[in-house]
Amino acid sequence: MQPPHERPDISRLVPLIVGAAAAIVMIIFLWLVTSVRRDQPFPVDVWWHDMMVANRTDTGLVLAWIPAHVGGPVLAAVTGVVVVGTLLVLRWWWAALTVTATLVLCIGIAAPLARVVARIRPEDSLAEIVPTSYPSGHVAFAAALATVMGLLFRHWLWWTLGAVWVLWMAWSRTYLAAHWLTDVIGGIFLGVAVAVLAWAIVETVRRRRESRAVDADGTV
Repeated sequence: MQPPHERPDISRLVPLIVGAAAAIVMIIFLWLVTSVRRDQPFPVDVWWHDMMVANRTDTGLVLAWIPAHVGGPVLAAVTGVVVVGTLLVLRWWWAALTVTATLVLCIGIAAPLARVVARIRPEDSLAEIVPTSYPSGHVAFAAALATVMGLLFRHWLWWTLGAVWVLWMAWSRTYLAAHWLTDVIGGIFLGVAVAVLAWAIVETVRRRRESRAVDADGTV
């Protein structure tokens, strides 16, 4: 199997352009959400929340708790370690560095941000009740991991599985009333932006090092 970073099918400028665009989208969305009162959800939040609660079933709750548990702090950390460990075993050093940077940056931003914003969760939450609703850490982590794996391997299967997992996670968090709809949307934006930026930075450094190595070999 070919190491993900050794596929020369991406322009040098694409990582920086996409990363900048993703960061801008994230910043604008964060500003829009934090500009409202922390204890008052948007009308779309109320509409989606009421629809989720009204359509709860026993089967739906079982399906909702699966990603909620898997995406929790402990299992999410285990997942990250397994992914990075597998890449290290395969000696895909740059890929391992990219995933590590993505997940560390995502956690480092999402957790403090949720405490700073201190948005109130729905009163009927079946999961967490602390006022750290925005952004959804579960969704941010899922989106970050799915995005960085898609960028590294660039195969439709990775993107499809990643999209299904992120959407399942987002639905789960609102179905359990642990988050408002805009919380999970914010988590998606945050996770995607962090993954793209981390990938763009590592990819740029990698290409510059390879370019210097080629130039050095040519001057020998």
